Amino acid sequence: MRLFPLASLVLLALSSCDVPAPAPTAAAPPPPAPVPFAQAVQNAGTAVFTQAAVDGPKVVVIDPLVNGVTGEQSASTRALGAQLTDLARQRFPTIKVEPFTAASVAASPLVMVGTFTPVNAQNQPAGLREAYRFCLVLGDLKTGKVVAKSVARALPAGIDSTPVRAFADSPAWSDDPAVKAYINTCQATKVGDPIPPAYLNGIITAAMVSQAIDAYDAGRFAEALDLYTAARGTPAGDQLRIYNGLYLTRSKLNQRAQAQAAFGDVVDYGLRSNRLAVKLLFRPASTAFVADPAISGSYDMWLREIATHSATAGACLQVTGHTSASGSAALNERLSVLRAEYVKGRLEQDSTALRGHVVAAGQGAQQPLVGTGADDSTDALDRRVEFKVIPACT
Repeated sequence: MRLFPLASLVLLALSSCDVPAPAPTAAAPPPPAPVPFAQAVQNAGTAVFTQAAVDGPKVVVIDPLVNGVTGEQSASTRALGAQLTDLARQRFPTIKVEPFTAASVAASPLVMVGTFTPVNAQNQPAGLREAYRFCLVLGDLKTGKVVAKSVARALPAGIDSTPVRAFADSPAWSDDPAVKAYINTCQATKVGDPIPPAYLNGIITAAMVSQAIDAYDAGRFAEALDLYTAARGTPAGDQLRIYNGLYLTRSKLNQRAQAQAAFGDVVDYGLRSNRLAVKLLFRPASTAFVADPAISGSYDMWLREIATHSATAGACLQVTGHTSASGSAALNERLSVLRAEYVKGRLEQDSTALRGHVVAAGQGAQQPLVGTGADDSTDALDRRVEFKVIPACT
């Protein structure tokens, strides 16, 4: 006969009638109804500034808002920052907004982070995007705590999701822990939580990168190069947006050899992180690259660097093509495979050591990063070619 501990016997003696029925789980509240963009900014900004202003004067710096999936800054996220600054100046006299610089961060102000993400009716970044989810958080760098948070939803009308120049020009995208830390600080915290250490530890570097992006967007390429170089030298400097920035600024300054080496650093980052999405733009319904040399003029060098660095690392690669949602799903899937096979062939031509070490695959439009379906420069990442290291070359 099997013996049970006393606690188990007590539990077994209770019938279903003796045990209270569990309380029904409350359904999650529906997401807030989307409102016009300006109103969403006003509502969310007023909520966080009101929470922050209760204890007297405060200094706030705004770490530029980003797309909550890609981490890109866009025309609309930049407009958000300007509107929030104006709101503070006009309605909250005890809150002073200062530029986001390494010097201002060193004084331990409140820091604002925010994400602005296209979402579906269930408030998720998947399927048909019907609104933009807007999250704002204020963290106190003195206490290391989140002190205010607000979430709103905006209607898509009038929103310009075109990436700002530094992100539009960037050749590659990957999962970047520094950017993920920023996004998690906004989306995965509540008031009273500690600010995630991964974000705090990189905030000085983030301020340098922000200044570098502003300089690049304004055409001050030498200044941007100095700032990206300084950011790379910090403990948190191993970031793709920094490697992209070093490549872009050296290219703009016609430093060709240094630019090629900088793109090699982009590739090495992707190999280390096992994901590198490269903006290789093709002609519509074709496996040929777009003919505009201003767009595709660097592609030969990019592919050579990817081939050379992958071969040197002894990597087995999966090359995966992605398309926009335009057209039929079957056609998009086939086209994505053909494009991946074309890129695979180019890599094997550039480095014979890669022959037998590259496989091609296609996902069609199944894995969008932006997902708005605009099919223009705003969602170029949805028409990407990805490179991943795989364990076996089959």
